[in-house]
Amino acid sequence: MGVTISIMVFVFVLLLIWAVIMYNGLVVLKHNVSQAWSNIDVLLKQRHDELPKLVETAKQYMQYEQETLQKVMSARSAVRSAQDRGDIDALGAAENQLQRGLGGFYAVAEAYPELMANQTFLHLQQRVTGLENTIADRREYYNAAVNISNVRIEQFPDVLIAQLFGFRAFKLLNFKSNETRDVDIKSLFG
Repeated sequence: MGVTISIMVFVFVLLLIWAVIMYNGLVVLKHNVSQAWSNIDVLLKQRHDELPKLVETAKQYMQYEQETLQKVMSARSAVRSAQDRGDIDALGAAENQLQRGLGGFYAVAEAYPELMANQTFLHLQQRVTGLENTIADRREYYNAAVNISNVRIEQFPDVLIAQLFGFRAFKLLNFKSNETRDVDIKSLFG
């Protein structure tokens, strides 16, 4: 009788240790996703602060291109709004809108040699472009962290702990197929 109780206690302790290890692993994955999102958030805020400076510098030269400048600022606002709400789907769409707006903005800017010679404009353009590249890298990292977490909470036996403690799946930062096709630059100026 004493051996049976000892075996049951031993099995219970092993199950408890297993549950703690699984739980802690899921917590680490959840925080990795949060950290990846925070990295994107910081970069989006930096870009959010740089874009008005870039547009203001360009306004001095691009008097007749107010619509192009307005598209960039409108897209900037949409990104910020989606970011503040934590709406991954809206953020993907807003980011795409901003990319198109910046593409048009840079294409129009090329027609202004004085602007392209302005050191402040060039510095800001390089800064925004660098932020764009870093944001793209961080999106990949975020999606990888989300994928790892989502797979783990669906795998057996982790799913038992995930359901017991309410771990939820995260959304990937995706773009719809119509948002990833080539942009017709001519249509931006038509």
